[in-house]
Amino acid sequence: MDNIDNEVFNITKVQVKVLEPVKALIPFEDSTMGPFKVFNIAVITLTDEDGNIGEAPVFSGYTNILENCILPILFNCRNVPYKKLYPKLYWPIRNEGFRGPASALLGQVDMALYDLASRRKKMPLHKYLNATRDFAMMYGSGGGTNYSYRDLEKEINYFLGIGIDCIKIKVGKDGGTKMKEDIERVKFVRRLIGNDVRLAVDANQIWTAKEALYFINAIESEKIAWFEEPIHSATLTEIEQLCKESPVNIAFGESERSGKVFPALVKVGVTHLQPIPNYLSSINEWLEVRDLAIRCGIEFSSGGYSLYTSCLMTTAPEKFKVEYLFTLMSVLEPYFSVHPKLEKGRFVLPDIEGLPIRIDWGYWERKNKVILKKSWTAAKSIKYQPSVLL
Repeated sequence: MDNIDNEVFNITKVQVKVLEPVKALIPFEDSTMGPFKVFNIAVITLTDEDGNIGEAPVFSGYTNILENCILPILFNCRNVPYKKLYPKLYWPIRNEGFRGPASALLGQVDMALYDLASRRKKMPLHKYLNATRDFAMMYGSGGGTNYSYRDLEKEINYFLGIGIDCIKIKVGKDGGTKMKEDIERVKFVRRLIGNDVRLAVDANQIWTAKEALYFINAIESEKIAWFEEPIHSATLTEIEQLCKESPVNIAFGESERSGKVFPALVKVGVTHLQPIPNYLSSINEWLEVRDLAIRCGIEFSSGGYSLYTSCLMTTAPEKFKVEYLFTLMSVLEPYFSVHPKLEKGRFVLPDIEGLPIRIDWGYWERKNKVILKKSWTAAKSIKYQPSVLL
């Protein structure tokens, strides 16, 4: 039984705050999105009747779903153990779809509740989840398709200097139309890192199966650890065919919002699963995908807000890694008064209650860095009215 199952959450207040964007170290572009010139974080804070809080990163652009689907249940279900409360929260998002933002928002509320529960128990969240170590291995992620060779070399030298033994770069330059340049960039990076560091590539779904196979054959000699999202994530039939023909491990999962999809990915031949914790509908779903990878003997990694993700990854085998998208994630660190530290290619967690992150809200509000704030209270909540599909 999960530690949280019998916890009772009588939530009286919910608040979402958005911090001012910060500039990326290098504007970052991949095959289908970007350039990302700035990056920011929004956080949801839940407060219970005793004044305990729980916080987690949240999608701030979908507060209508939060207001209409989740908060009326959360506020009006009192003295209900979480094993009964969670299904009440889960099923009302049905008509919003279990593979969209409603599912992710529920997962973000779930993470905040885990944070609250472990703070009340005065335990770090990873220990609340029965982790036996306080660190998680990481891999360096970056190499935007817009990077110059000098940018690539500078970033890779940083990764190597902090002891990272696996690096991932983006491919699919200019919407996938510059494959020859992509091939040369992969070879350039391999020469930089040598043969002892693993190298992965990520196409962000831009190519067809035929194009992806051509690319795989062109870079096979570079000993690629995995090829991430080479084709559209919804084309399971094509993914199955690609997995059958590819000599390189194929990775999928970042686009999913439900852990229930991952057994189908394994069935079609995906050999590297990549669930993002705050994209799925619960921490428990992420743990189920972790266990699926262990049972099947396949690779597993997770990205998202890596300083948060590192906490969950301590519950997984040490070989499983957290993605660290350096150019974007590193610029958020000044907002945190406490966060996991980068040491010798791994995240080392602080010994604090709940999630391994603290934001000094008072400081950043005085600095006028909180650019949006929205609050809801149980006293003003309305009863849930489900939407109807006609």
